[in-house]
Amino acid sequence: MKSDDHKNRAAKGGAHSKEAEAKRQRLAKNLRDNLQRRKQQMRARRAGAADETSGLPAAKTDESQD
Repeated sequence: MKSDDHKNRAAKGGAHSKEAEAKRQRLAKNLRDNLQRRKQQMRARRAGAADETSGLPAAKTDESQD
């Protein structure tokens, strides 16, 4: 009986390793995409295109009438 259990685990392990590999590849792709997005954000900030507001958007400036 123990040998049958071991065979069943081995068969499931093959499917599990494929799932684990697919998950690893999916996570690796997400990390690459995130890195590319962060690089684009840093380039935009260096170029001055990203942060167009100074301070908090709701903050009043000295020119406000209130």
